[in-house]
Amino acid sequence: MPVSCTPTSTYGLVIGWGEAATKILISYGQRRSVARSRRRNARLTMAGDIMPPVLMYHSVAPQRRDPAPWTVSPKRFDQQMRWLSRRGRTGVSMRELLEARRNGSRRDLVGLTFDDGYADFAEYALPVLQRYGFTATVFVIAGRLGGYNTWVEGARKPLMTAGQLRQLAAGKIEIGSHGLHHVSLLSVTDADLSGEIEMSRRVLQEVSDQDVPGFCYPYGEHDGRVISAVQAAGYDYCCAVGYSEFTGRYALPRIDIVDSDSWPFLWAKGTHYWLRWEYRGPGSRFLVSASRLRAGL
Repeated sequence: MPVSCTPTSTYGLVIGWGEAATKILISYGQRRSVARSRRRNARLTMAGDIMPPVLMYHSVAPQRRDPAPWTVSPKRFDQQMRWLSRRGRTGVSMRELLEARRNGSRRDLVGLTFDDGYADFAEYALPVLQRYGFTATVFVIAGRLGGYNTWVEGARKPLMTAGQLRQLAAGKIEIGSHGLHHVSLLSVTDADLSGEIEMSRRVLQEVSDQDVPGFCYPYGEHDGRVISAVQAAGYDYCCAVGYSEFTGRYALPRIDIVDSDSWPFLWAKGTHYWLRWEYRGPGSRFLVSASRLRAGL
């Protein structure tokens, strides 16, 4: 049976559609505004929009004991630090790097970071750092002190104990948080997120007797909600891995270093960083656009 539409019913139908469409547009606009605000607040871009050079390590140990791809042998690590030193670079902690940046004296400084807090740091990495007068930041998993890297498939590696952590903190090694249990923060509830971020900091502050200003995202995973949480917890900076829409003080990109990185590879990675963040000559805008495109931005 055909449906007849009187002028009044047609007018009411149009008005209803209009109201619905308006609500959808308003809701969409609000979501877009919130998203933009989160990105803007999360980035807190560094002065000049230049990210400081930061190297990312995990474990330093003899390869015969550990075939993991993210383990660097002591011999290779010494070669890499010597290469930096001979080129007038000084490896420093994230706290020192960012403080120097605030004072306008960051030139020739390179941030050195070690994720997960492996027990082999004190035995193999620390002596090399001390030999060259370098410092570093170790991002520790607060809920796994004295435990093992059970989140990784393959050979188990011991994590530093509370006593080892205190010894490092008593020197010039900065202690940062890598969460409580090394879980993806994108998938946890708000309550668990708060625990991973806030509780881990309190534990490490008590153990290390340091302020613990830095956080490192497990797996490098973060979004606006996660970054808002670390900001609310009072962290001064956060380390990520690659570039993202949130790249800035609370998502600092880092250069992944592996055992196969001899000096030509270090040079290539350093050149890539320089072209992306410091070069301001002809074609620099194209290089930045290409880098953003590669990162999916």
